[in-house]
Amino acid sequence: QVQLVESGGGLVQAGGSLRLSCAASGRTFSHGWFRQAPGKEYEFVAAINPYGSTYYPDSAKGRFTISRDNAKNMVYLQMNSLKPEDSAVYYCAARSNPYPQDLGSRKLYDYWGQGTQVTVSS
Repeated sequence: QVQLVESGGGLVQAGGSLRLSCAASGRTFSHGWFRQAPGKEYEFVAAINPYGSTYYPDSAKGRFTISRDNAKNMVYLQMNSLKPEDSAVYYCAARSNPYPQDLGSRKLYDYWGQGTQVTVSS
């Protein structure tokens, strides 16, 4: 069975950096990060397809980087130049379908982790 476990969240000052990790077990092909702040909808943060191509929304481009280590079954999200509006619970997601498609949509993912809290102070 596929399981995803996030770690690396915490409290950081604005302008600081954090690296989130996602330990994945089972066979998956595409991976993504989403976040949810209290009272708000899930927001797409980053995605990586089976070929290593990455995707970001404008809010993350230039600041966030998603990467994957297939040998270690790990997915990472490096976050730099953090802003208070980045504060949220961050979730790792995985897709079991081997073909990439609309990876910015939550509906395309089959598995989700429990989430890790990121808080950015001003």
